[in-house]
This record gives sequence, structure tokens and C-alpha cells, in this order.
Amino acid sequence: MAGSIGERWLAAAYRGDAWLVALRPLEALYRLAVRRRVAAFAAGRRVVWQAPVPVIVVGNITLGGTGKSPLVAWLARFLVERGWSPGILSRGYGGRSDRYPLLLDADTPVTACGDEPRMLADQAGVPVVVDPDRPRGARRLLAAGCDILIGDDGLQHLALGRDLELVVVDGRRGFGNGRCLPAGPLREPLERLDGVDAVVVNGQPAFAAPAGAHGMTLVPSAWRRLGDGRRVPPSPPPFAGPAHAVAGIGHPARFFATLEALGVEPIPHAFADHHRFTAADLAFADRRPVVMTAKDAVKCRGLAPFDSWVLEVEARPDAAFIDWLQTRLVLLSTQAARRTSRAAT
Repeated sequence: MAGSIGERWLAAAYRGDAWLVALRPLEALYRLAVRRRVAAFAAGRRVVWQAPVPVIVVGNITLGGTGKSPLVAWLARFLVERGWSPGILSRGYGGRSDRYPLLLDADTPVTACGDEPRMLADQAGVPVVVDPDRPRGARRLLAAGCDILIGDDGLQHLALGRDLELVVVDGRRGFGNGRCLPAGPLREPLERLDGVDAVVVNGQPAFAAPAGAHGMTLVPSAWRRLGDGRRVPPSPPPFAGPAHAVAGIGHPARFFATLEALGVEPIPHAFADHHRFTAADLAFADRRPVVMTAKDAVKCRGLAPFDSWVLEVEARPDAAFIDWLQTRLVLLSTQAARRTSRAAT
């Protein structure tokens, strides 16, 4: 969903506007298609490829931003600290390459790989592969020496087998009206949560969170000047007065609220998710500072004024989630060893 019509529809879906009732017949067809697709994989009519190493999928069941990408970056760093060699696998939405699988390097343009993979490669410092064919992309990460794979936004990509499924939910918006597309914001019915391994709620929940859900917060970690990479602490801001806040992300209001919490008065400029910025989008006559998210910054290099600032944020899952994850990683390591042993015999 792109553009103003899509944004208005998404806002209505989260509010639960009454006119969406008219779309429920289409929702019924959508749900039927989802059930048939899931059943086809479960029955073996569609092939599931299982990697010889653990696969952790991080995704969501709603449209719009939930904070999934910061959790993926945190997870990659967490695994590295514990001796794993993780790789990140992405569809690369918004990018187009003439070759797949695409293993990112420092020079891979965002137009080829998409904004989120470029951001994750820069933040996590681990191999990132983009491929619409997830199993093929996974095999490329294996060739790069990865011993555990993280599927970014891969919950609905069932062709790739997985050992853990993590679902991220926005604490403020939750599941909207609880209806599937196009009558609501859900990609899959809420019952899908019954089969995942963990639900992580980003921020204080303003809804009845699923039983056993874990918590996560997004914490500003630094301001980074886009022109030269200079980094300063998040508080106080490195500029004075109101700032033009541009956000081409799934939930711009969260970014604007974060700025306000830091004492910045944002002049909001919300764009569609994955928006391809032009210099005109970032040219303001009053010459006030321009601030943006890390996801937008990878598309604004060379377009934004030198003195534009990027607000870096980091995911901080709660202690219970970290304990749970460490326990599951021990099990995954054992399962991977058995899988490798069976493959060798």
C-alpha cells in the first residue's frame, strides 16, 4: 500500500472504521487463500526447504511498521557476542537487482537491495543476502560461512523451513480491528500467533497482549550527521529549535513521538513506507535542521543537506525474552548438530 490512499486505509484499519465492514466478503476470500496456501505446504504439495543450520524468522502479522528491523539487528549482534556466525536473509522490498542471490557489500546501492537490507548490513555488520527465493538466498549465506540464519520479515515465506518464529507487534496500535486484509491490517488471522514461538510487543501495550508475550523498547542511541558520520549522544540534540522530521517508514508517528521525548519539536513530513526520496523532498526554504530515521538515511545520502541528522535507535528486549532466547539457542545448537550428523550418514 503506497501513497495517500493506502495510508488513509491503513489508519482506518487500525482505528476500526465502520466502512471497512463492506470489505469483509473480500476478507473471507483472502482468509481462504491463506488457509489453502498453508495447507499446501503442510501437506507437502509445496516444498519446504530446511537448512542444515538453525533458522530464526522475525516477522509480523500486521501491515505497517512494528519495530521488526531493530530487533533483527539486535539479534544479529546478540548471536555474534555468543560465538555464532549469523547471516540475515531478506526479500529486499523496494530494491531491484539484475542478479540473485545478492550478497551485500559496502558498495551495494540501496536501489538494488532495498532500504532495510542496506540499513541492517550497516548496523549489524554480518552478511546480508537479498533474494526473492528464500531457500536460494539461504544457501548463499551458508556458502558465506554462516552457521545460523535470521529471516527478516519471513513469517509468511513458508518455503524456507524455520526453527524459531518471532512475531513483533506495535504496542500502541496492536492488531487494529483484528480483521484480515482488506477489511483490516492483518496479513494472517490472529490464530497464527498460537503457532509461533514468541510474541514481542514493542513499547507499552495499549491492547490486551497475548498471554506470555515479551516486551521490547526502542531506545535512541546516538545522533549521526549524515554528511560525515559524526556521532553524538542522543541528548541533548546537536541542534536547536524545531526540525523538519522526514519519515518514509511504516509508522511515522512513532518516530515523531520519539523526537518529542528527546526534546525536539518535529515539523512532521510523513511519506509512504519505502519512499524513494528526491532532493526536492528534503529542500526546505527555512533552512531548519532535517532529521530522519536510519532506514530513510540510506536513501538520502547525497540528497539531504550535509548537516542533516539521523537518529539511531536500538532494540532492548526484556530480560525474560533474553533468558528464553538463550535457552532456545542451546536447544537449536543441539538440533543443528543432529541434523548435520544425519546428513553425513
